Formats: sequence, C-alpha cells, structure tokens
Amino acid sequence: MTEIHDKNASLLRERFPGLIERIEREAAAGSDEYPLELASGSRGEASLLAAGRWVHSQVAPRREAERMAAGSSGGGPLVVLGFGLGYAAEAAAAAYPGRPLIVAEKDPRVLRLAFSSRDLSALLSRGGLAFLVSGDPADLPAALDRIGSIGGEPAILANRTLRDLNRAWYDEAEAAVRSWAARDEINAATLKRFGARWVRNLARNLETVRDVPGVARLEGRFAGFPALLMAAGPSLDEILPHLPEIAERCLVVAVDTSLRAALGAGVDPDFAVVVDPQYWNARHLDRCPAPRTALVAESAVYPSVFSSPFERSFLCASLFPLGRFVEAGVDPKGGLGAGGSVATSAWDFVRVLGCGPIWAAGLDLSYPGLKTHFKGALFEERTHAEARRTDTGELRSFRALRDGRPFPAPAADGGAVLTDKRLSLYASWFESRFRRYPEAAPRSLSPKGLRIGGLRGDALERLLSLPVRRGEIDDRLGAAYGEIDRDWNAGAAERTEAFGRRVAELTAGLEALAGIAEKAAETAREAQGAKEATEKSAALDALDEANRLIATSAVKDVAGFLFPRIGDLEAELPPGEADPLGRHLRLSRLLYERLAKTAGFNAGLLKKKL
Repeated sequence: MTEIHDKNASLLRERFPGLIERIEREAAAGSDEYPLELASGSRGEASLLAAGRWVHSQVAPRREAERMAAGSSGGGPLVVLGFGLGYAAEAAAAAYPGRPLIVAEKDPRVLRLAFSSRDLSALLSRGGLAFLVSGDPADLPAALDRIGSIGGEPAILANRTLRDLNRAWYDEAEAAVRSWAARDEINAATLKRFGARWVRNLARNLETVRDVPGVARLEGRFAGFPALLMAAGPSLDEILPHLPEIAERCLVVAVDTSLRAALGAGVDPDFAVVVDPQYWNARHLDRCPAPRTALVAESAVYPSVFSSPFERSFLCASLFPLGRFVEAGVDPKGGLGAGGSVATSAWDFVRVLGCGPIWAAGLDLSYPGLKTHFKGALFEERTHAEARRTDTGELRSFRALRDGRPFPAPAADGGAVLTDKRLSLYASWFESRFRRYPEAAPRSLSPKGLRIGGLRGDALERLLSLPVRRGEIDDRLGAAYGEIDRDWNAGAAERTEAFGRRVAELTAGLEALAGIAEKAAETAREAQGAKEATEKSAALDALDEANRLIATSAVKDVAGFLFPRIGDLEAELPPGEADPLGRHLRLSRLLYERLAKTAGFNAGLLKKKL
C-alpha cells in the first residue's frame, strides 16, 4: 500500500489526528464494494477510476474542478460530497478563502488514495476545514456548527460518480445539509428580531452563573430509573388521566409548555425544562406554582422565570457566547442539545440523568386532528380570551395552523399527519440524536404524531405495568440535592471572586474591541477619500493590523453574536460600484462600525454588574 505523502501526513497528524488513524485503519481493512484505480490524464494530472467510471475529467481534472467551484454561489459554507482526489475541494478553497469548507466522503479508501498520490498540504493547512468520513451523514449539521457559519446558503459540490456509487449515503448527506441551512435561515431571522432582547436577559440573569449549579452535577444519578418526558402536543390529552399512576413509576420531566397540564392532573413534575428566552414563553409559567419541582433553565431565559416558585434551580450551559464566556471562568454547567425546541433540550436532559427506558408523551411534532397543543395550553386559552365575534377562537387556531404552511407527512401509526417545516426540523434533530444515543431513544406514546426515525411506539399499558418506584425516586432526589448543596455551598466564596474577575475581564475586553473597531472604521472612511496609492496602502496595512487584533481577541465571539450577516451588509452598499477597492473599503467601514456597536452594547450592559 502506497504511503501517504509526507506533507499530507504531517498536517493530518497535527490537525486531524483521528482522521488519519481512521483512514489508515479502514482503508487497510479493504472493501469489496468496488475497485479503485489511479490513472493519469492526458495532461499528466492524476485521475481516479471507480468501478470503471472516471471520478474526474480524464483530460483536465483541475480545470473541471475550477469550473465547478466558480458556480458556488450562496455565500455560506462549502460542502464537498465525494472527495475523489481533492480537486473540487482545492478549487473551492482557493476561490473562496473566507468560507468554511467541509468534506463528506463515504469511502475512506478514496481519501487514502488522494493523500498518497497528491500534495494536498495547501488544502489541509486551511482554516475552517472539516471532514466527515464513512460516518452518519446526519452528523453533518453538527460538523457545520463546529467549523462556523458566515451566513448565506451553503454551496454543495457533489461528485457525480462517487455519489452514484453510494447514492443513499450521499442523498442523506445532502438532505442533512439542506435541513441545516433551513434551520440556519430560521435562526438568522430570529436572531435579527430578538437577539438584543436575549443579550439583555442574559445580562440581567448573569449572577445565576455564580449562584445556580449546573445540570452536570446530576449526570448519571438516575441510571436504571424509567422516565416520562412530557411535551405539549395534542396527544398529551390522552395521557393526562393516567399521569398520577405514571408518576408513581417514573421520574417525570415536563417542558415549560406542558407544566400547566401536569399540575392540572395533580402531579408536580420532578423537573421542568425552560430554555426559550422569549417573553411569551415565560408566560407558560403564570399561575403554575410547582414547589416540589426543580427548574432546569438556560441563563438567557426571560428574567421572571427565575422568580417562579420552584423548589430549586439548575442551569444548562449557555447557548450564547456571553454566557459561555462567564461560565468558562466561573462554573461550567454541562451542555444540553439544542435543536430549536424545548423538547429537544428536555430529551437530552433525561438522557444526561441516565434514565432508561424513556417514554415520551405529547411529542407529536405535527397537528393530529388539526390540533396544535393539548387542551388548556396557554396558546389555546389566550386565543379564546382574545376572540371576538368576527375573529373567533376557531378562526385564530386555523390561521395559526395555516401560517405554518403545513404539509402531509408519514405518521407513526402508518397513516398521514400534517406537519410543517419548523416541526420537521425538530424531527431531524431528534433522529440525529437517536442515532447517536440509541440506548436512550424514547418510546413514544403518541402513535398519531409524526414518524421520527429511531422513535418506536409503545403501549401505555406497558408503562403502567412497571413497578411503583416513587419512594426510591424521591429518596434518590433528596440524596442528590443534599450532596450537591454541600459541595456547591463550599465553593461559594471562590465562585464569587471568579465571577467578579471574569465580568471585569469581559467588560474591559469588549471596550477595547469597540475602540479598535471604531478606529478601523475611521481608517476605512479616510481611505475612501485618499488620492495617493501610498495612503491607501498604509490604510490597508492598518486595517490588516486591526483584523489581527480582532481575530486574537478573547471576547470577539461575544461581540460578534449580534453581528449582521455579510450578505445583509453588502445589501447596504450602493449598487454598481466599479472600483473594487472602493467597495471593499465601504464594506470594511460598515463591518467595523457594526462591530463597535455590538461590542459597546454588550459592554454597557456588563458595566452595570461591576
């Protein structure tokens, strides 16, 4: 077997150590799937044959790849489906140096041939590069999150031959990327509308990082105990009459939207999960005292959540850079999966507890019977309270259903049910997590809900046949809380000191970053009017230095959270500008002005904490 090129091997060991080990191991194991053969094109450029078909142009593979990369519009990350000998990835990396690039390749033998036959060190040295090799295509969204997103639609460069040879795998990979892109678009729109509110929430709640322990302290404490996850779908109505019996047998975890239903059925859940920062989400807790329930929250929730009458509180790791920065220096909380719905975080919390088996009620992710939530949900009550003779509750419910643009999809029981784009994205997240943690995949008590891969149906009778374990559950909760309280209180003074130091460090860093950005914006403005080439050259050098300082700032992610997408800023530029340098300077000025604004906004909120 030919050795991997020295330059490639060195970079792979340095930057992707797990990847080179996997390539060597799996490629050495061999495969009967199809033969691979290196060949030389007429220009002397290496090409590849797979099952007798050319993977690249037989004549000019490099030029072919450059033409393919030239059409990579969208402005978002670059996704190469089928690496081959790396020509497309190289061309895309060269054409778009600022865009993240991820390679998805089903066959590790292909990568080994590429790294053995060609010097790909320039590509492997590139920042914002990731590989997914022969794994689960559903992991692509997580990989895209890790390498970062700059906004805009992802560009997919698919190798036709390799895709044809593994059609199902590459089709699933493309579907995962499309799903991620749709989620990213929704997130971008939501951030634009609510981002400043979320940062204000987090700033007001920041002391909870110091004062509230994290879910990591509960990890694995309920191994072997069954659990019920209560979502708020319409099918929850069928479970509520049996909830007191279920609670005798299971740990009960409710999402915020289902807490009201549990209390109405006479059950205080053991945990209630709240992660949505929006005001109306906090209203689900109105008139819902739960003094025997522990709150599990994210630190950016609407501040009134923390004044609700729960027995105690736990934090999960912040979803936002500001919270993560403070937690890292004070008390890491323990992460929960975030798939856009509180139910996704609640499921991950139950998994972290170590529970098994897990039953899920109300996890419909659809509209069975054309209903949106269980009877008595806040949404329904608000709809009826605000109804008028010409604007009835039924009409409002119909509009809510219609505005989600529903479409029919397979139901868990084999029929069909209406769902929508948002709910189907949540389903994709669940499917990905179920594949990653098959031992923790719940059993659904909602046969009329959306079919979710990895979620199997189960009968309510099976759950009710479990032995009564409420006494054991309460004893385990009491023991866990006692141990956590003793350890937490012992570290109070150290956390207080660390909290003050971290907030001061963050505030000073943001103020410094705002100053750098303001100065750079002024430099870009002055350079626009400069006449001499030497002045413009000096300005560009100054901007390069500003970029270096910004890139190395420890607080850049905090300031960048509210930063608009590049495409939105480009839309503010005057159309048809002929001078590329002039356009670059205009865009640079906008970039620095917005960065100064977002850094200053965060610093202003934090100064109130000092």
